[in-house]
Amino acid sequence: MKRKELEKKLRKAGCYLKREGSSHSLWINPNTGVTEAIPRHTEIKEFLVHKILKNLNAQ
Repeated sequence: MKRKELEKKLRKAGCYLKREGSSHSLWINPNTGVTEAIPRHTEIKEFLVHKILKNLNAQ
């Protein structure tokens, strides 16, 4: 999945970008307080996308 598509899904679920790191971006779900690192690759593997969405309750 493209990173832009993942970011769109996260925003739609109410998550927002907490800060940018050197190789990852940290996204947070304000409802649960869970923070998840998202790699800066243009293409992110499907199993990692599912893990990120599940951990942030954004499915």
